[in-house]
Amino acid sequence: MTTKKILLLSDLVDATTEFDLKDYSLCFGHFNIIHPGHLRYLQTARLHNEKIVVALESDKQLAKSSVGDWFPEGERAEAVAALEIVDKVIILDSGYLVDLVKILEPRVLVLGREFERDRANEVAEAIASVRIVGGKIIYATGEVRFASTNLFAARQDELELEKWRSFEKSLTAKGIELDDLSSRLTKGDSSNLLIIGDTIVDQYIACDPVGMSAEAPVVVVKELDRRDFIGGAAIVSAHAAALGANSKYLSVTGEDPEADMVYEKLVEAGVTPHLIKDSTRPTTKKIRYMVENQKLFRVSRLKEHSISKELEQKLIGKIWELAASADAIIVSDFVYGVITPTIVDELVGVAKHNNISLLGDLQCSSQIGNVTKFNDFFLICPTEREARIALANRDDSIEYIANLLMEKTRCQNLIIKLGAEGLIVYSKDNSSEFIHRQHFPSLSTTPVDVTGAGDSMLAAVAVGITKGLSLVEAAALGCCVSAVAVQRVGNIQVVPDELSDLIQKRKSKAYGW
Repeated sequence: MTTKKILLLSDLVDATTEFDLKDYSLCFGHFNIIHPGHLRYLQTARLHNEKIVVALESDKQLAKSSVGDWFPEGERAEAVAALEIVDKVIILDSGYLVDLVKILEPRVLVLGREFERDRANEVAEAIASVRIVGGKIIYATGEVRFASTNLFAARQDELELEKWRSFEKSLTAKGIELDDLSSRLTKGDSSNLLIIGDTIVDQYIACDPVGMSAEAPVVVVKELDRRDFIGGAAIVSAHAAALGANSKYLSVTGEDPEADMVYEKLVEAGVTPHLIKDSTRPTTKKIRYMVENQKLFRVSRLKEHSISKELEQKLIGKIWELAASADAIIVSDFVYGVITPTIVDELVGVAKHNNISLLGDLQCSSQIGNVTKFNDFFLICPTEREARIALANRDDSIEYIANLLMEKTRCQNLIIKLGAEGLIVYSKDNSSEFIHRQHFPSLSTTPVDVTGAGDSMLAAVAVGITKGLSLVEAAALGCCVSAVAVQRVGNIQVVPDELSDLIQKRKSKAYGW
């Protein structure tokens, strides 16, 4: 070895002296090409211990894996050892991770998310051995957006096709035919949905970069164009209408031109709006400054105080009135004051009274909010970050988080959104209380604007389940709809024809049709 940092597992096995690092985090992987994801992964490990030891998969192990090409183990080890954050690198030349764990008995084992899903079997014994000695398992929290092997891909569309093949493989394992799912959106009677939540106007200002200001280190841009889109819960109702639902929308807005614009655009989208005016707050507006397809920054104009008791009672009356003809209710809460605790309680009561499904999405990554206020819902859809915030838990695996969240909220089903890594569906078996799990990858590797991803997915899921689809089937549709939605600037509705086009185009590319 060319550096004192690098050791062989075979040397450790034969060594008579005790390993000199007694308090450290143990990491594991092949580290084929060092990229920012690896650095974030190692920084996560550093949060738990000052010292880091990396267990490196050997060439012999990679030869048995799905990794297409790799650098020799010595070169990979040198690259990792060159990182100041790493204290030791151990090449697993004569065994596996479990063999090293039994020797070192680490206090903390830090693993990437792939070892929770596709590669869980490879580390099961190692995890068990760590827990036997009282050690802790930490999974990367989702910030690693790609694997080293992906960097070998010649073109981005090849990655998308690989994701598509993985997606279809997951469906086939469940006996699901995607073409059949998309066609069922347009068959039979339309579903009736009531959507309630915070109204937002999304404004995009297209700019041309001029240069730097001579007065201060500030970028100067020239405004070229501006466009307004309905957002928040309002766009969820528009997405549902575009997918064929009879969509009714209930919200509180300001008394301003923005509220009038929202009403007009909702009607144009085929939504029946019921807007209650509040003179104490403006309609929430988010202004995004863009250069080409890149966001420079965002300005928010809003008031976040809860609605008055008087408005709350008006809202409750409309909920009972509109829910009588609904097949499901969607709550899209941005924590801007419309969805109060009293409103949540009433919604649960209304759903039970009418025997309809209640779906909740609380978008609080940048606001103060907690998804655990959605108790006894049919489905809740937090991001991983929102789920961890709700439980004040940043360390445990996503599986543990999901199970704990379902137990705490008493929800029947759960979708955890993973951003670029897709989503995971959790569905409870009523007979045995066994929780079923299904991961779907994101179907877009080059999104133009991710603003509408979650909204379009939620609408598709709601329409799907009211059309008789299972939650897994509806979530698969949601993945496809969001893949279309993120390919244009602005939160724009997706229609069934676009969904069918996506499916056919991806299939033809994936299988050479």
